[in-house]
Amino acid sequence: MYGCADPMKVENLRSPYVKTGGLYYFARMIDKIRLNAANLLPGDYQQVLGLGFDGRTCRFLRVGYKEFTGRVLQGATDDELLQWCFTRGRTPSDEEISMWNDWVRKKGWRDETSARLKERLKESGFQDRTDIETMFDYLDLDEGRDPRHLNWD
Repeated sequence: MYGCADPMKVENLRSPYVKTGGLYYFARMIDKIRLNAANLLPGDYQQVLGLGFDGRTCRFLRVGYKEFTGRVLQGATDDELLQWCFTRGRTPSDEEISMWNDWVRKKGWRDETSARLKERLKESGFQDRTDIETMFDYLDLDEGRDPRHLNWD
């Protein structure tokens, strides 16, 4: 990832498009925490734990990343962890979840992150992939999941 010409396959790391309780990215954040605790998360990923989409997801749910990490490591299912966030932080409405999903899955498409997305594509040797318009698509492509062949909804 992050500059690797060959896709980086990280076992047991789900796509950001996987939903938990209707919420994009949450399952991936849990995977990253668990993989890091097991020393199975690549260094590039470790550098950004709690930042980017991780941090934004926690802020959306109004839970601290460190506290959430502690809860994940105590063990629970994805749905139980989401319910814990709803209880500990806040329970977003269906409309708020819909707005979150629309925003997060389009990050990098015609916004302040577009230039960074283009850099990442170039660093990874994917500069010719004009179909990759979002950070989610980039993450999937960089990890060996070709977004052209996926239907997450």
